[in-house]
Amino acid sequence: MQLLKELMPKVSRIALLWNPANPSGAPQLHEAELAARTLKVQLQPLEARTASDLDQALAAMTRERADGLIVVVDGMFIDSRARLARLAEKAHLPAVYGLREHVEVGGLMFYGASPIDQARRAATLVDKILKGAKPGDLPVEQPTGFELVIKLKTARALRLSVPQSVLVRADEIIQ
Repeated sequence: MQLLKELMPKVSRIALLWNPANPSGAPQLHEAELAARTLKVQLQPLEARTASDLDQALAAMTRERADGLIVVVDGMFIDSRARLARLAEKAHLPAVYGLREHVEVGGLMFYGASPIDQARRAATLVDKILKGAKPGDLPVEQPTGFELVIKLKTARALRLSVPQSVLVRADEIIQ
């Protein structure tokens, strides 16, 4: 949300695409509500339980005149990633995604836990389990490494100028 605010300082309404059928959806929505209050923007939650709900959710976002979009992490959204990127671009809506794969198919920005760090941590846990550790005894870990990936082609298509302050923080810039 902060990235959208930096990209478009006058942003006042941000849509959040989430899946209430996903157990991680409610905590993600709650965190977004807290961030929206802090940044003084209006949050517009959009529910999509199935891929067929996406068009309706994005139409509601357009009707309500959202300035930007956040797509939370959800398996259904990753399956529809190319479609989501096309719909956001068609609506001239800057979007931040929770998974890198969205940017690889045309989304504007990914900000989230580093997939490489997550894979390393998973390998370490598997190694411990293979050496006899009980999975229930292993601590739950929060990600510590995060990445920012920006696709400039999408920014140009949206007629956005990505500020230097955002570009210098990017781990990767895709032309």
